[in-house]
Amino acid sequence: MVYLKRAYWALLCGAASLVLLSVSPDTLASDTRISVSDSHGEPLPNAVVEVYFPHSASRDTSVKNIYQRDATFQPEVLAIPVNSQVAFPNEDTTRHHVFSFSDAKTFDLNLYLNETPPPVHFDKPGVVVLGCNIHDHMQAFIVVSDAPFYAMTDSSGQVTLPSLPPGQHRVRVWHQQLHDSQQRWWEGEIASAEELSVPLELRATPKPPEKLSPLQQRFKEAT
Repeated sequence: MVYLKRAYWALLCGAASLVLLSVSPDTLASDTRISVSDSHGEPLPNAVVEVYFPHSASRDTSVKNIYQRDATFQPEVLAIPVNSQVAFPNEDTTRHHVFSFSDAKTFDLNLYLNETPPPVHFDKPGVVVLGCNIHDHMQAFIVVSDAPFYAMTDSSGQVTLPSLPPGQHRVRVWHQQLHDSQQRWWEGEIASAEELSVPLELRATPKPPEKLSPLQQRFKEAT
């Protein structure tokens, strides 16, 4: 009986030591989440969240794409780090003329169809508003970030952050409907292992519905 008890305790202690050896600080740290909603509590997808804290990891500056499909920009919102490049392939059968007059980046890609112009280099942080000189309803946004962590909220309006150092850290949140200027940010702070809820008051003028030509209208009704 004594032998069985000793064997039991040996097994128990061994299992405990294995558990302790397999647990890392990252595993012990609880997820830090930021939830973004409108003033009515509805979740806001595609909001850009920035968190500033000491960090030295390399940043992905590979070429990204914003496609032109069905006379829309896809994706409508793209978040990238400073010094990234973005290409604008045209997959429509009509020509497009992509441009921006934003302070963070001014550029002009004259009328083109199949031959994609060279990627545009985004070397300053800020919000870049895209338009098309041919189709007034086309609009998209590139958020160029210099924050060590940035992400876009998912369909539930949430972003999960990495483990943060101790202390308070600056947070910025952008959404395309915050203000007509498209340059407004919500600002606050977050601590490690904290869950932060950000209710945004959306003040931007709603986009007018797209006006279809008679030919486009007939095609839409036929499909």
